[in-house]
Amino acid sequence: MNYESSIDSAVDGQELAGGPLDAVEEEDRRSRKRTILIIAGAVVLLIALFFVLHGFGGQEAEKKDQAPRVSVVAPGAVTVEGMINVNGSLAARREMPVGSVGEGGQVRQVLVEAGDWVRAGQVLAVIDRSVQVQQQAGSGAQIAVAEADARLAQANLDRALKLVDRGFISKADVDRLTATRDAANARVRVARASFAQIGAQIARLNIVAPAAGLVLERRIEPGQVVGGGSGVLFRIAKDGEMELKAQVGEMDLAKVTAGVSAEVTPVGGARKFTGQVWQVSPVIDPQTRQGFARIALAYAPELRPGGFASAVIKAGTMVAPMLPDSAILSDGQTSYVYIVGKGNKVERRNVKLGLVTDKGIAIASGLSGSEKVVLRAGGFLSPGETIQPVAGKP
Repeated sequence: MNYESSIDSAVDGQELAGGPLDAVEEEDRRSRKRTILIIAGAVVLLIALFFVLHGFGGQEAEKKDQAPRVSVVAPGAVTVEGMINVNGSLAARREMPVGSVGEGGQVRQVLVEAGDWVRAGQVLAVIDRSVQVQQQAGSGAQIAVAEADARLAQANLDRALKLVDRGFISKADVDRLTATRDAANARVRVARASFAQIGAQIARLNIVAPAAGLVLERRIEPGQVVGGGSGVLFRIAKDGEMELKAQVGEMDLAKVTAGVSAEVTPVGGARKFTGQVWQVSPVIDPQTRQGFARIALAYAPELRPGGFASAVIKAGTMVAPMLPDSAILSDGQTSYVYIVGKGNKVERRNVKLGLVTDKGIAIASGLSGSEKVVLRAGGFLSPGETIQPVAGKP
């Protein structure tokens, strides 16, 4: 028995007990009946609404709560300065090997050490010249003899010319005396040339610096016998200038031009040195696919030829969005990122990479910078997946 039938029974019971109801009572009964029905319907409606909100609605909320929380960022657009990280060996920019250019001999004295600064023409080592000095003295004596013979020949010619007019000397005798005088003068010139030659040989015995610079290496000691075949005895860095011969990959080498600046850090040192690329290799090694960028550096004690150093070469600027490496994915053919689309659904966006810096990678095309880009865990997402975006830091 429901609630409505109970009410009807009660009313019928009153009719039986108290007699027929008048019209007013009948109308009042029907009004109460309608009120009860309305209240009952409202209660049913509230119960249904409760189940909708806490049943199906709760499932939707629970589903939303189960969506993964993913860090995203809107990168914007910044001015990016390209940086190319390279490594290489330090060396003298212009290294001058110095050896013995004369006939050589025994080393008497070495006047410089490695690390000394020298000027152009400065004597680096002295070679024994005792034999050459005696030869020069003999050559000087030969000059004196030749000059005496020349003076005598000239005097004989002068006397003969005075006797020609008197008929005591024939023309043939004058010609003979003239030839004798000319030969004597020629012997004087030969003797003088021989003397100068020996003097030049003595001067070449000294080992001198061809230009001003820093002595890098000394391979000569007193008592050593040297000559033209002794090889390199000193190595000098012209003007003390150094360079880093940096190995650069084929792709990066195309971005490097002469004149761009670079920052060089020797291994084991904390100090950084500013240099400038002065030469870019015109060829690429077919085996390593690398070339060289030569970075000129001013002299500093920390820059030791033969040492290893790293460098950062500036490779131009561009205005573009900047993203960390973790945000960029690749399928082997193209690079792409995930962005947050409508309804917080993941969308794939192909991009073209630009300059690489220590702060991230510039996006040359594919993004405007206003998109919300997934920063990390992109490899675990798929297009169309719903996420909970959380603002993150690059």
